[in-house]
Amino acid sequence: MSPSLEIHPLAALTPDGRRLFLTRIARLFAYGFLSVVLVLYLRAVGLDDYRVGLLLTLTLVGDIGISLWITTSADRLGRRRMLILGAMLMVFAGVLFASTGDFVWLLIAATIGVISPSGNEVGPFLSIEQAALTETLPGSQRTAVFAWYNLVGSFATALGSLAGGLVCQWTENAGYQGAAIYRPVLYGYSLAGLALVIIFWRLSPKTEATPKELREGPHSLSQRFGLHRSLGTVMRLSGLFALDAFAGGLIVQSVLAYWFTVRFGIEPAALGGIFFGTNLLGGFSALAAARMAKRFGLINTMVFTHLPSNILLMLVPLAPNLPLAIGLLMLRSSISQMDVPTRQSYTMAVVLPEERSAASGVTAVARSLGAAISPVLVTSMVGDPQWSSVPFYLAGALKIVYDLLLYRSFVSLKPPEEVKA
Repeated sequence: MSPSLEIHPLAALTPDGRRLFLTRIARLFAYGFLSVVLVLYLRAVGLDDYRVGLLLTLTLVGDIGISLWITTSADRLGRRRMLILGAMLMVFAGVLFASTGDFVWLLIAATIGVISPSGNEVGPFLSIEQAALTETLPGSQRTAVFAWYNLVGSFATALGSLAGGLVCQWTENAGYQGAAIYRPVLYGYSLAGLALVIIFWRLSPKTEATPKELREGPHSLSQRFGLHRSLGTVMRLSGLFALDAFAGGLIVQSVLAYWFTVRFGIEPAALGGIFFGTNLLGGFSALAAARMAKRFGLINTMVFTHLPSNILLMLVPLAPNLPLAIGLLMLRSSISQMDVPTRQSYTMAVVLPEERSAASGVTAVARSLGAAISPVLVTSMVGDPQWSSVPFYLAGALKIVYDLLLYRSFVSLKPPEEVKA
């Protein structure tokens, strides 16, 4: 295959597109930086497993309301303004988490602020950015650009995870103890939020909704979320995505890091190395998804790469030693993210252009809602050797159900570029 096939999507990016790629990198680095040590920090400030799980859940619950309001208001109030607001909420959450161990204040920061316990996207950023990118791309390039968009994000998360572990290892070696070991990571997270504010500020007016789109905007109850003809499709997708996210929330990166610590007693630097590898492999798997989707279609690629990754997930807790557990997790990561750019591309393809921001926002909120319920249910399990394997089995089984339902519901609804083909 010619290298130009890989370079071309990036070469086609506008200056605003390149800025959005840069914000993706900075944001995902920050998410990875924090997620590896977040649970360890909360335990270090004296919270028990239940309260840790409750905080993780509330970070995602808060994200639901914030994301829904920001993404459905962005076209009217300004996309750049809403992105800046989201970045400022990152700064707020990071500073408040680092400043106190009081459970009430942590609850406020978790609910109002933007923090990712999984290392993955939270907040309003992804929905607005995807809609903006889609408007600048032909359908034939959309999946490839989304694959690169996910690749750079996964690579940034991987580097952030590695850096977070190394920073904590350094502070521990320097003589810091308890929660002080992890606070530099929280302040670094806030600095990344400030960087996002600056980059979003430089986006051009071309990223905003046009006056024509605003004049023709929806007014009915169902259209308050920016949806009309595509409402049924988006609601069905949202329900399935919520199921998948609930299952994924059972084994978010923060919980996995805690599981490896409880099960094998490994150091923060080693945790960073593990998640550096898994995120890097996940990113390259997303890039491979673009090629597979061209040949087999978006839905087929989503389902038939996701199924084996879920089986591998269920095998991880059965590993008798650390190297085998890491190997299974790495193998799973090499195929687990192929459904991400294909899912994003499919959602953008099967709705009307004027509904893309809303469709992305509503499906993202559905995923956040599904994921929000999970951490409070599993954190105590992971801390108990008798129950520590249950989240893996439950997550894998539910994800398999999601794959089968998705295929049955949407295999006949093809995106325009596949119909033309």
